[in-house]
Amino acid sequence: MSGQAKTKLWGGRFTGQTDPLMQLYNASLPYDYRMYKADLEGTKVYTAGLTKLGLITESELAKIHSGLKDIENEWDEGKFVRHESDEDIHTANERRLGELIGRDIAGKVHTGRSRNDQVVTDMRIYCREILNEKIFPAMKSLINVLVNRAEKEIDILMPGYTHLQRAQPIRWAHWLSSYATYFTEDLKRLEQIAERLNKSPLGSGALAGHPYGIDRQFLAEGLGFNGVIGNSLVAVSDRDFVVELMFWATLFMNHVSRFSEDLIIYSTAEFGFIKLSDAYSTGSSLMPQKKNADSLELLRGKSGRVFGELSGFLMSLKGIPSTYDKDMQEDKEPLFDCLTTVEHSILIADGVISTLTVNKEKMENALTMDMLATDLADYLVRKGVPFRETHSISGQCVALAEKENLSGIDKLSLEQFKNIDPRFEQDLYETFNFEMSVERRDAIGGTAKSAVLAQLKSLKL
Repeated sequence: MSGQAKTKLWGGRFTGQTDPLMQLYNASLPYDYRMYKADLEGTKVYTAGLTKLGLITESELAKIHSGLKDIENEWDEGKFVRHESDEDIHTANERRLGELIGRDIAGKVHTGRSRNDQVVTDMRIYCREILNEKIFPAMKSLINVLVNRAEKEIDILMPGYTHLQRAQPIRWAHWLSSYATYFTEDLKRLEQIAERLNKSPLGSGALAGHPYGIDRQFLAEGLGFNGVIGNSLVAVSDRDFVVELMFWATLFMNHVSRFSEDLIIYSTAEFGFIKLSDAYSTGSSLMPQKKNADSLELLRGKSGRVFGELSGFLMSLKGIPSTYDKDMQEDKEPLFDCLTTVEHSILIADGVISTLTVNKEKMENALTMDMLATDLADYLVRKGVPFRETHSISGQCVALAEKENLSGIDKLSLEQFKNIDPRFEQDLYETFNFEMSVERRDAIGGTAKSAVLAQLKSLKL
């Protein structure tokens, strides 16, 4: 047997040596090693399934499981020695198992199994564990930080914006609640994706199914899957779960980017609404006075990175024929990077929002009377005037105040108001109160205190 055949899972067909560059080009161990626990767990359960078929004896199974545990310890402790011939995590683990317990026994672990169903099993387990252990807890923490901060700072008013122009007064807590809402919806979407990805492909072989009738339900249950993928062709070639995760990451990072952009604007000297803590800011190499919101700019920038990884993988996936093709090896690097980027981004966003300070005075001083023009229109609506008419009347009041160089529409005299429309009365001046303005908007989802508190209650995890 050639040296190549001895070290490669597929070597028997080949007598020539692989081009060293091709070997490097083909290898995935530099990045798929992170699935070592999933790969070892898959082999542990799979060999138990082979034992049920009588293809591995109980004593052999005990040695295999002992060897798998030793390999896991080596990985955990950073002592696993990689060989140049290790193409991927599967080759590396099986090679090491042969060294520990003998190749005669280790050579049985791959009976009826292909790297096609092995790798996608590993990926599904790995993604499930990353979601459960890292991303779900981090998401929940971020949402709770936003909700808790909103509850504590419920009384702070600020301008709400459309087109980045001051529009109407809102509560700062309402703004916090808006992103808590976005992120809660993101969390729900991810939970749905996690449910769909948690299906077992193991036991599908290379594509056609298992030749020894292995109990795929047994394998699924042993690996914590909630079912099996019912078509072996789909089982080995499906990467929809990868696309869904990367799409989810793209949408989530889009929300993070908008969140960051708002805070970047609010932190500028021109606004001065918030101040980032030093832990999430940097300085300028030239200008000593600068305090840059680099944490938020990085969050905004990394959203583009994640979107690029999704679009790149879609291009790799779109034209390949069924079932497994090596193009699919391009799934892991962008997926792993997406998951890592998302996890770190959540933690940074959590840190930013939990440590920034709010300048209540600056926020409330940014409120201007022209922002109550809609309230003035509503004043006449309550007197029975159609809104389309009151909208025009209020606009005329704003125009007159500007023409007279007044600081706000509240500075117009009652006579001036009546000249525009005689239905104005002295009580119109009660309209010019920011607190009353926000409190009028008490319908579900509004910015009144009761409405915001109801939002926050529904968002608590």
